[in-house]
Amino acid sequence: MSLLDASLIADIPLFQGVARQDLVELLSKAKSERYVKERTIFNQGEDAHSFFLLLDGHIRVVRITPEGEQVIVRYISSGELFGIAHALGLDKYPANAVSAVDCVVLSWPGAIWKSVSEKFPAFTANTYKTVGARLQEAQDKVVELATERVEQRVANAILKLANQTGKKTEDGILIDFPVSRQDISEMTGTTLHTVSRLLSAWEQEGIVKSGRKKITVIEGHKLAVLAGGDQRS
Repeated sequence: MSLLDASLIADIPLFQGVARQDLVELLSKAKSERYVKERTIFNQGEDAHSFFLLLDGHIRVVRITPEGEQVIVRYISSGELFGIAHALGLDKYPANAVSAVDCVVLSWPGAIWKSVSEKFPAFTANTYKTVGARLQEAQDKVVELATERVEQRVANAILKLANQTGKKTEDGILIDFPVSRQDISEMTGTTLHTVSRLLSAWEQEGIVKSGRKKITVIEGHKLAVLAGGDQRS
């Protein structure tokens, strides 16, 4: 960790307003680790032994329902905290975290959360903004599942991923990590068959292009119209 310079995290929005000497001290308490694709970082129900910052890559957050079904809650992108159970007043992780691609992660011992939150108020304030945004996102998702048609939910999920991780290519906006039709079904509370049917139809219409764990948004405006609830015949 001594090789890790404070400039590595200084430009991350989470650390806005944190003095450089505080960044140095925060980093001195952290360790870095690489996680290969599809490695589990922590499990739902496990003691919250650490909290994490994703430096590079994408993390899939997955809840397991009492019936044993997987639900993808969200994807974490570079520069985001995750595993912040202590900030929610929890002592166990409420979901699994799995590396969607090869990742580089910083972690801090969960036992120091209280002292860190007291000593670095700017970092703590930014963390609770993150918590608030995610709680709002969770509430929005409940409303979405209750009120939106399947077509809207799938369109919204793809747009959200494209906005979060999109990479411009000559074909359109590529979701910049492997995402399968099964992943989309687990994000939207629908079946794999339905997702496959919708993506195939949209591909024929030139709205998206999909391949093996790759989705490119070609006509973002048309997808946004679908996400907004265009009632097509």
